[in-house]
Amino acid sequence: MNDSQTLLDRMAEAIRADHPDGPPKPFQVIGIRTGGVWVAEALAARLGHTAPIGSLDIAFYRDDFSRIGLHPEVRPSHIPFPVEDAHILLVDDVLHTGRTVRAALNEIFDYGRPASIRLAVLIDRGGRELPICAQYSGERLELPEYEEVLVSGPEPLTWQIVQREVRA
Repeated sequence: MNDSQTLLDRMAEAIRADHPDGPPKPFQVIGIRTGGVWVAEALAARLGHTAPIGSLDIAFYRDDFSRIGLHPEVRPSHIPFPVEDAHILLVDDVLHTGRTVRAALNEIFDYGRPASIRLAVLIDRGGRELPICAQYSGERLELPEYEEVLVSGPEPLTWQIVQREVRA
């Protein structure tokens, strides 16, 4: 298991480096359930961000819903701020194919039209199927298809590389 504290520090430093005098406009933080919310909360704390954090459950927005099925614990999304014209930091735990982020973007736009969206991920594991990239990542890995990254949390927030189950 790997401790995520160093990766979170790295992400926070990269965000601060982009905005040495603080963000040009207030930004809002949204985490993608479940691991992305854990990462968003830890990252917001490091950045001194005190506004409420939004959470998205993108289950109904996935384009591979018919192939992978519905997750058994679908929960409602919660965005406690207006999305219209907001600067949003969208946070997830692992970026792989890009399909989760695409689904999250679709859902965010159902709430309104943000001024900007930047993506922060704890682990970017490569293997994109869609043209999605993270502006901030704690770690970039190139993993073969038979491996995946599992994030556990929220306390302690850890991650590990495991062998993917082969589906028949």
